[in-house]
Amino acid sequence: MNSEIMFYLLAGMILVFSVLTVTSRKILRAAVYLLFVLISTAAIYFMLEYTFLAAVQLTVYAGGIVVLIIFSVLLTSHISEKAVMADWRQSLLSALAVGAGALLTIITILRFTFIPSALPANTSTVTDVGNALISYNRDGFALPFEVISILLLAALIGAIIVARKEKDSIVIPREKK
Repeated sequence: MNSEIMFYLLAGMILVFSVLTVTSRKILRAAVYLLFVLISTAAIYFMLEYTFLAAVQLTVYAGGIVVLIIFSVLLTSHISEKAVMADWRQSLLSALAVGAGALLTIITILRFTFIPSALPANTSTVTDVGNALISYNRDGFALPFEVISILLLAALIGAIIVARKEKDSIVIPREKK
């Protein structure tokens, strides 16, 4: 019962901070919300006793990627700078893309036949995880790992482009006489 309450609490935190990440107008604040999402995801991995995956989540994503995003924001813009709000056409296209992605995800999950693993989660060794990470066979994770790395690279490039200041927007105050 307590684990269910903890799961729903963490899932609620992931949902709330995910929405805050994409709706916040302050870029640095959005990066901090993303950090909370990644830490909550690692907590769910700890609950499932996937300690290796949780440690990777904390070190690589929460530790490395978010710090990289924060440094890129701080190096390319002012902290108090607000993001430009999208017009209604961009918002509509974004909502349609999100809806299509959610529908595709739901259809894929409902059509997939989940088969329980023959081994309990805590019997895997680090060698088994390492072999699965570099394997291209059915149980391998090399291809998804490469796809995620390309996605993260695109996200970092997008974060830098969003955080970059336009030269035309710089206003130099005149001196008073």
